[in-house]
Amino acid sequence: MPQPDLAPRSAWWKGARGEWYVVVQSALFLLLAFGPRTWAGLPESSMPVALAAFVVGVVLLIAGAGLVLAAFAKLGRNVTPLPFPKADGRMVETGAYRLVRHPIYCGVLALAFGWALCVHGPLTLGYAFLLFVLFDLKSRREERWLVAKYPAYADYRKRVRRLIPFTY
Repeated sequence: MPQPDLAPRSAWWKGARGEWYVVVQSALFLLLAFGPRTWAGLPESSMPVALAAFVVGVVLLIAGAGLVLAAFAKLGRNVTPLPFPKADGRMVETGAYRLVRHPIYCGVLALAFGWALCVHGPLTLGYAFLLFVLFDLKSRREERWLVAKYPAYADYRKRVRRLIPFTY
């Protein structure tokens, strides 16, 4: 039986379902893709460092894309950009969700850091770090709602790490 909504319906700009997280997240995505990558006067990376950063970046891009796709596939109709769970949603603990509680965020972070390494952008690395901070805050808020909706989520939270598998 579907759970009732825990947040009242209101205008999106009031943020009752976490809409402002999505607005800030979108701005950071735009900065990552199109923002300035470096500042004038910063020395270029040496060739071996640049090549290593590029290779690590490509690996992160591939791993991040795979994790995002696996998480979307497992989440199915539960997918929403908002941190507030859907009224007719169900709790998912299998697939990518066995590795990390928020595999979409984890995968997007891998994509962001991979992209920053590929483009050799120190400012882009900073945007990726800001995205990490945002996803940490967003996931904390989301988890308060998930615990309220799914009592078993509290136990799941003890077993599985939040954003980085086996680490954090």
